[in-house]
Amino acid sequence: MGAMNELINRHAVKALADILTAAAPGAQWPALAVAGTTLDGLSLRGRTDHISGALVDDLKRLPRPGYATAAGIFRRALDNPGFTGWVLWPVSEAAVTLALESGTVSDFKDCLALLAELTPRLTGEFAIRRLLARDPDAALQAILAWTEHPDEHVRRLATEGTRAYLPWAVRVPALVQRPWATLPILDALYRDPSEYVRRSVANHLNDLARHAPDVVVSTAAGWLGAPDANTAWVVRHGLRTLVKKAHPGALALQGFVPASVAVTGLRLDRDVVAMPQDLGFEFEISNTGTGDARLAVDYAVHYRKANGSQSVKIFKLTALTLGAGETRLLAKRHAFRPMTTRVHHPGMHALELQINGVRHGRAEFRLDTASTPD
Repeated sequence: MGAMNELINRHAVKALADILTAAAPGAQWPALAVAGTTLDGLSLRGRTDHISGALVDDLKRLPRPGYATAAGIFRRALDNPGFTGWVLWPVSEAAVTLALESGTVSDFKDCLALLAELTPRLTGEFAIRRLLARDPDAALQAILAWTEHPDEHVRRLATEGTRAYLPWAVRVPALVQRPWATLPILDALYRDPSEYVRRSVANHLNDLARHAPDVVVSTAAGWLGAPDANTAWVVRHGLRTLVKKAHPGALALQGFVPASVAVTGLRLDRDVVAMPQDLGFEFEISNTGTGDARLAVDYAVHYRKANGSQSVKIFKLTALTLGAGETRLLAKRHAFRPMTTRVHHPGMHALELQINGVRHGRAEFRLDTASTPD
């Protein structure tokens, strides 16, 4: 994450101070200047909060402190093309802080509008979360109108900023407790002309699958009933987690119905995997039924946990159609590498196949995290 942290550095903060000074002649930014020199050791989120806090402190020292003054300065700064990039994350957070401290309906609404104006320069998806948490109904009403905005960045903000489990973002309990609340936004955007927006819609739907699978399947079915050329991809990407979890409704929507198959000859290319190394495996799959079989072929890795138990993670292998009596040889390599998102523990692991949600075969292997591969 070191390189990510440097997206907000002292040079970017100095440039921000210069732009704000030009937008508000006579204003001083002493807290911002100090904050820009004290970023070492902070994560990107930590740097955002550090700079945002300094901005709020400086804005409160102006002759007319408050949200309205800050919003005016930030809007004037948009005249400068250099007012862009990751340093706008703390700018948007500072605006939200002041709008929430104000407590007025007008500042709340204007702050939403300001985020829409800023988001083409850098997404406002993180800052908008606190507005959603404060008043989800008022925020969602305004956000729904963005689905008709001419700028794809603003339309994407409508769906990305309201995701239930948006990475890096604070959780908004109402988005989890009321999974239907954002469906009007998704319904308005699943056929958006921009792939950038459609991908966000699919990721939003996949988020909802974590706690409202039946809502997701019903929504996807409705979209498939009124599709365009891109709807199949949006649905497939939005249902990816449910397909891996073998949700019957999700599998059926993708044409993966129960099938008569035989899976044989699961073979690993090694019994011991020494990190960093790949584990290769292959197997044969046969359609033993009397008609064509559309198959979602996935595989499960049973990772050893620190306490000796195992946790499973499903990975996609392929989707294919086998004719009656047809057999296909499939092969795959799975990488075992140091990761920031997973701690690998030495000991026995297992690999298992999953066909249309049904598990087939199992092969065990040992992971060695201490030695190096030959």
